[in-house]
Amino acid sequence: MRLTKYGHACVRIDDGDRALVIDPGVYSEPVSFDGVAAVLVTHEHADHVDLDLLRAARERNPELTVHTHPGLAAELGDGVQAVSPGEVFTAAGFTVRAVGGEHAEIIDGLPGCANVGFVVDGVYHPGDSLFVPSEPVETLLIPAAGPWLKIGDAIRFAHAVRPRRTFPIHDGVLNELGLRQFDAWLGGEERIGYTRIPLGDTAVL
Repeated sequence: MRLTKYGHACVRIDDGDRALVIDPGVYSEPVSFDGVAAVLVTHEHADHVDLDLLRAARERNPELTVHTHPGLAAELGDGVQAVSPGEVFTAAGFTVRAVGGEHAEIIDGLPGCANVGFVVDGVYHPGDSLFVPSEPVETLLIPAAGPWLKIGDAIRFAHAVRPRRTFPIHDGVLNELGLRQFDAWLGGEERIGYTRIPLGDTAVL
C-alpha cells in the first residue's frame, strides 16, 4: 500500500489498482484525483474539500464515489454517500470505518460542525479532530497546525493512538520554521515512528 502526501490535509492511498483520496481541499493539487475511484471528505471546510475540483472530478468520472458526513452529503447532492461515526463501508476496494463526529473546538463551541475521521485499512485520517479511535491504528496522519491545535495536543494525541508510524498533515499554513519546529518535537517521540513525507512524495506502508 502506498501513501502520497498532497497539499495541506490531502493524502492519496493506492494499492494495486485501488486508489482513493482523502480531503482534497483548496490547497491540494488536482492530480490527487487522477485515477481514483473514491473520495473521502471529513468535513466541509474549504481546506478539506475544494468543491470546484470535486465537481470537475465527478463530471470526468460519473462512477466516482464520494463519502462524507450526512450534512455535507445532503449539500453535495445526488450520488454522495452519507456515513456516520461507527459505520464500516467499502470505498475503492478499501475497508473504511468512520469515527469521531465533531470538529475540534477553537473557542466557545466554534466552529461547531461535524467532522468524521476515516480509518482506511489501518491508516487514520482524523480531519480537524483529535478523536482517538477504539481500533488499532498502524499509520496515523497527525494534524500539525490549526487554530484548534498546539504541539502538546498533537503529542498527547499520538501517544493515545499508539501508531506504528506517524506522518504529519494539515501543515499548509506552516512556513519552513514552523515545519522544522513540529518535526523536532514529534521526531523526539520514539514511540510513534514519526517522519515527514515531502510534498508530492510517497511512502510505502
